[in-house]
Amino acid sequence: MARTPSFHCTACGASYTKWSGRCDACGAWNTIVEDAGLSSGGPASKSLGTKRGRGMVLSDLATEEAPPPRTQSGLGELDRVLGGGLVPGSAILVGGDPGIGKSTLLLQGAAAFAGSGLKVIYVSGEEANAQVRMRAQRLGLGQAEVSLAAETNLREIMTTLEAEQPQLVIIDSIQTMWADNVESAPGSVSQVRAAAHELTTFAKRHGISVVLVGHVTKEGQIAGPRVVEHMVDTVLYFEGERGHQFRILRAVKNRFGPADEIGVFEMTGGGLREVANPSALFLGDRERPSPGSAVFAGIEGSRPVLCEIQALVAPTPHAQPRRSAVGWDTGRLAMILAVLEARCAIPFAGLDVYLNIAGGLRVREPAADLAVALALLSAREDVALPPQSVTFGEISLSGALRPAPQTENRLKEAAKLGFSSAIAPVAAKKTERSGMSLKSYPDLATLVGDMFGAG
Repeated sequence: MARTPSFHCTACGASYTKWSGRCDACGAWNTIVEDAGLSSGGPASKSLGTKRGRGMVLSDLATEEAPPPRTQSGLGELDRVLGGGLVPGSAILVGGDPGIGKSTLLLQGAAAFAGSGLKVIYVSGEEANAQVRMRAQRLGLGQAEVSLAAETNLREIMTTLEAEQPQLVIIDSIQTMWADNVESAPGSVSQVRAAAHELTTFAKRHGISVVLVGHVTKEGQIAGPRVVEHMVDTVLYFEGERGHQFRILRAVKNRFGPADEIGVFEMTGGGLREVANPSALFLGDRERPSPGSAVFAGIEGSRPVLCEIQALVAPTPHAQPRRSAVGWDTGRLAMILAVLEARCAIPFAGLDVYLNIAGGLRVREPAADLAVALALLSAREDVALPPQSVTFGEISLSGALRPAPQTENRLKEAAKLGFSSAIAPVAAKKTERSGMSLKSYPDLATLVGDMFGAG
């Protein structure tokens, strides 16, 4: 079948089915040309064809725009992780293990934002309204102005949102939503992708902030297609160990604020309570120094956090020694052990090695290398480290110590908690305002010889 030619005006973009000398829309002469098509060819059903859309409004890099307005909930830890508050029209994805407290956190956050003047709708696809009300009463939020709904049909949810025009919508969870135009079961890859796309685009068009709760896999990643994390503006992980009452809300992606920011909460009978000083929380009771314990001065996002690294080295009855780490990368632990043996002549053969980050914190910063090495050496030699000392620094494969960023913030936080000295790489910048003494070492072998004796 022959293609029907189409024409458009190069001045105003008006479309015509035949050529003429003058554009009826704008009155310009000799501006009507035949459309060549937007695609490079191929089947008509698989290409864009000759139909044209509306032109985009372009701007240059020098265009100044006001920063997006933010609404603060009053929960300082939640606002910190969001980058300073909730941005209108933003899409947020929250993941975490089952039973970790995602619904509790979001219900408290919904009540807090409602108290700040936002119109909030909480849509649950996993629980009935009565169950959500029971949790709200247990948390003391029975009088919060939050509208509830128990629904999984995406079309009905979006119809309600368009009529109600809320400012914040919480979807718990995205895996339970289903669109009737997608021929697959709820929770499948196609349904999750379609539901996330419809909700995020709806939020952008109407200026509604939407929070999506996502299930996680056994590896701790958000279940479903990875494209969902690319669709949203912010990805948050709610972390914590079942044996600890502490929970950490971590931002791994944030278009409106710093990534890797954390908020620390404590799970109590009345819900989640903010922890204002997480360093004191993760350090615990350190009145009596013990071998195998080192204090690491770390940085989580923009916040300095001190934590205790615990190590245990014991003879093994097995042919293959164990290497176990909780809260730290096991592969990096193996690297530190290899550097100690190759560069410092300290063997760990025939010894089981256990490493733990106290308080359930997960440390991803390379600056924890030096604290891990000192904890391992302290446990192996059965010698306690100075109790009023902190340490930080990255260890290279050559055994050299590399400096860590934000030295001043680390030392200030340590001084605030009563520490008087620090062990760091030689290139670390000493600051007089911290009031702490700084012991600097160029490489790991020099540090081992000074603190534990040669070999």
